[in-house]
Amino acid sequence: MAIFSFKRKRNEKPDYLFLFAFGALLIFGLVVLSSASSDLGKIKFNDTYYYLKHQIIYGLSFGLLGFFITYNTYYKHYKKIALPLLILSILVLGVVLFTPLGKAFGGSTRWLFLGPITIQPSEILKVTFLVYLATWLSRPGADRKNNIMNGFLPFLLMAGLVAVLLILEPATSTVFIILCSALIVYFMSGAKFIYIVLTLLIGAIALAGLIYVTPYRFERFTSFFSPNQDLEGGGFHSNQALITIGSGGLTGVGYGQSANKYNYLPESIGDSIFAIIAEEFGFIGAASLIFVFFVLLLRGFFIARGVRDEFGKLLMIGLLSEIGIQAFINIGAISGLLPITGVTLPFISYGGTSLAVLMTTVGIMANVSKYA
Repeated sequence: MAIFSFKRKRNEKPDYLFLFAFGALLIFGLVVLSSASSDLGKIKFNDTYYYLKHQIIYGLSFGLLGFFITYNTYYKHYKKIALPLLILSILVLGVVLFTPLGKAFGGSTRWLFLGPITIQPSEILKVTFLVYLATWLSRPGADRKNNIMNGFLPFLLMAGLVAVLLILEPATSTVFIILCSALIVYFMSGAKFIYIVLTLLIGAIALAGLIYVTPYRFERFTSFFSPNQDLEGGGFHSNQALITIGSGGLTGVGYGQSANKYNYLPESIGDSIFAIIAEEFGFIGAASLIFVFFVLLLRGFFIARGVRDEFGKLLMIGLLSEIGIQAFINIGAISGLLPITGVTLPFISYGGTSLAVLMTTVGIMANVSKYA
């Protein structure tokens, strides 16, 4: 059987509401990035649209290719290549960490430079790990959900390996997103509740220890509880984000009129872009964006509920959970509800690899919806 099934059978149609929500996020993301990056592009490269063009060339174009391939590939074929894909993504991550090809920026070694193309392997690992986990848990003939030796311990080992590699970058927030998504998949597969509790306990202890022994993580954590004690240091980012959000009021200052996007707000095109949205479009615009995310996720979970096979259901739940958790962490952190983490906003923030991988992921879920 061919891997790429471009011929659609009768009555096999994608979920159009799901795709509409995805398209709305994609278009809105490019529109917002054009405004948020204009000053930065002009000052650094004398090109107001530098970051927008870069996002289109290296994110949108590769994302459209990935979406086209995965949308037209029958999702059950991924079961055959799940393990090789996971191994390959781990090897590429190892290349970034342990060879000169990996490049550091801002204190983190997360990028692989291949000529003009920059790849962030951790973004790819987000997908390949969940694809393999859904394959592993849905495989017949072994009790993965209730057996300690065949299920719980291997799950912890796989999760631990991924966590260690990502912490070495360091990418603590990515670890949290992947492991929470994996835990949701494990729970939805029918795992014993005690295994979920034990996993959460082990994860909480490990995270607390990591925060305690790492000065910059500890500073972020403490500044969250005392944001006004160090406004020029650990509390600066959070404070500026809240000022930017608050200046938007109900309807915003107007598209392209942000006063904070370059001089005051750190990472205005990255993890702080939601603050720019709130400033320019106001509470109404920010709430509308959250509503579109809600529609995408809710519709996706309705699709997952109707999927006939275990693999498709778990795959859909895992990929949706990943997007939802990342969006929640980003918006929560920038709004002052969570510590600042550096997590970007899916489909909206600047980042070619992230956008391309997200679009490819949506292609997988759209294909699942055709057979639900």
